[in-house]
Amino acid sequence: MRLTTILGLLLIPLLFISQDIVSSIDQILPDKEFENIHVKKISSDSSSSTFAIWIKQKVKLHKHVYHTENVLIDKGFGEFQINDSIYKVAAGDWIVIPKNTWHGVVVNSKSIMKVISVQSPEYFGKDRIFKD
Repeated sequence: MRLTTILGLLLIPLLFISQDIVSSIDQILPDKEFENIHVKKISSDSSSSTFAIWIKQKVKLHKHVYHTENVLIDKGFGEFQINDSIYKVAAGDWIVIPKNTWHGVVVNSKSIMKVISVQSPEYFGKDRIFKD
């Protein structure tokens, strides 16, 4: 009983802290005007980095040598290329891109495509290689 009470007292503050780190994807907005692509870091630690990315036209074919990337499409639709395959994608789609895999997207919607990208491990932007 005493252990349960102590654990309860220790965990109660975590309930309030967790409310501060949870937000709606709709509340994540670009912080400036942009021509084609805008990237905003949401969080980062040694295990992973999370970004919101807005795309007006396309992301050129590229790969990340050391990072696996998980992409959730929040808004918009288009054609997502992974290596030599092209997939029609839309809001709600989840794409897993293994490290060292060529990928890119062309936006076909009239509205901006917004994605949430999670890179593992932590991403510093130094291993992006564009295809000629």
